[in-house]
Amino acid sequence: MVKWLVTLLLALLILGLLTPWLNRLGLGRLPGDLQIKRKRGVFYFPFTSVILTSLFLSLLTYLLGR
Repeated sequence: MVKWLVTLLLALLILGLLTPWLNRLGLGRLPGDLQIKRKRGVFYFPFTSVILTSLFLSLLTYLLGR
């Protein structure tokens, strides 16, 4: 259980550090990414970016698992 928690925290840390670089590549501004601006703030959920990231990570895990 602790091993999974440490892995998750490291993955979130790495993703947080890579976010500015990924934004420069266009990830987060793809068609299908949702951004709703209201008076109280902005709701942002990158549907397409999450799907593409998930596909890439799944492919990477599959290739490294062989």
